[in-house]
Parts: sequence; C-alpha cells; structure tokens
Amino acid sequence: MNWLYLLLAILLEVSGTTSMKLSNGFTRTLPSVLMFVFYILSFTAMALALKKIDVSLAYAVWSGLGTVVIATIGILWFKEPLNAIKIISIAIIIVGVVGLNLGGGMR
Repeated sequence: MNWLYLLLAILLEVSGTTSMKLSNGFTRTLPSVLMFVFYILSFTAMALALKKIDVSLAYAVWSGLGTVVIATIGILWFKEPLNAIKIISIAIIIVGVVGLNLGGGMR
C-alpha cells in the first residue's frame, strides 16, 4: 500500500506541475486552484508513503520519476524540443531510480 501512496504522490505532483504551467503565471483561475489542490494531496500521499518507505528512497523515486514524467509531458503536450542530451538525461534518471530501488529502503 505504501508504494501505491508513493505512486499517487508522484501522479498528483505531476498534475500540480502541469496545472502550474497551465495557470499561465496564476492568470487562469482553475489551473491555479488545481495546482494548490494537487500539491496538498501529493504531500499528503507522500507523508503516508513515508510511514514505511525510507525517506531517501521515497524522495528519490518521487522526484526522479516525477521529473521523467513531467519532462515527457513537456515534450509531448507542450511541444518542448527533444534532443539527444534530454533523452540520455532522462535515461540516467531512470537508471538512478532503479539503482536506489535495488539498494533497498523498506522498513
């Protein structure tokens, strides 16, 4: 269940970041409000995940996978440029998250 909370925290954080982009600098009301809601729910889910997952592992997975997902959204949805350095960097993040998972981190 703790890993589900962590996955939910990641998805909510990505939703918050996407809403931040859509808020256009807080000039659009609904995305601005949704950003705060998603971040509050994300931190709540993260707190629940931290009951059983070490903070070092949970934060690395949360930030790493969140970065990969939001970079992908930026490329696919917001039409941000894609180049070899971005692809390699995303792959390195994924390798790092997998390595931390293999190192353990459940209590």
